[in-house]
Amino acid sequence: MDWYPLYNSLRIAAASTALVFLLGIALANFVAKTPRVVKGFLDVILTLPLVLPPTVVGYLLLLLLGPRRPIGLWVLDVFGIKLTMVWYAAIFATVVVSLPLMYRTARGAFESFDETLADAARTLGKSNTWVFWHVKMPCCMKGVVAGTVLAFARALGEYGATSMICGYTPGKTATVSTTVYQLWRTSDDAAAMQWVLINLAISAVVLLALNVFEKGSRRTHVATPAQGA
Repeated sequence: MDWYPLYNSLRIAAASTALVFLLGIALANFVAKTPRVVKGFLDVILTLPLVLPPTVVGYLLLLLLGPRRPIGLWVLDVFGIKLTMVWYAAIFATVVVSLPLMYRTARGAFESFDETLADAARTLGKSNTWVFWHVKMPCCMKGVVAGTVLAFARALGEYGATSMICGYTPGKTATVSTTVYQLWRTSDDAAAMQWVLINLAISAVVLLALNVFEKGSRRTHVATPAQGA
C-alpha cells in the first residue's frame, strides 16, 4: 500500500494549521476590538470561504496563483517557483477554507475575555504583547485550541479546492481525499474504503483529543475556586 497520500495530507494539514493558528488569532484579536460596523464587514470577508463551495474557492485561487495570473506569474518569473499543480499548492487551499473556523472560534473566546485582567497587568508595567501572551491567551486557550483542532481536521479532509489547485498525481500531489475519489472513479472500492477508514480513524482521534482537553479544562476551572475557598 502506498502511504504517500497520508504523509502528504498530514504535512499539508500541519503546515496550514500552523499558518491558520497565527493568522486566526491575529485577525480574531484585531476584529474583536473594532467597532460594530467594521466588525460586521470584516466578519463577512473572513467567513465567506466557510460558506462558498470549495470548488469556487479553488477557482478563485487559480485566478490568483495560476502560472499566467498576476501573483503566480510574478513568483514564477522572479523565483522560478510554481504555485499550482504542486503538493504545496494545497496549503494555500487548506489555509483559505480552514481559516474561518479558527477565526470564528478564537474571536468568540477573545470577546468573552475579561479586559479588567489585562488592565490590571498593564498597571504593573507589562506591555500589550506580554499581556496578550501571558494573560489573554491562557484565559482564552480553550477556544483557541478548539479552533486549531477544527482547522486541522478541516484541512486534513479538504478535497474541492485542493483538487483544483494541485490536481492528482500519484506520489507527488495525491492526498487522502483525492486518492479516495480517484479510486472510486476507477471502481477500486476496496482500496477506497481503506483510505476512508484511515481518514475516519484520524478524524475520530483528533476530535477525541479535543473532547479530553475540554473536559480537563472544565475540571481545572471547577477545582480552582474550590482550592481558593
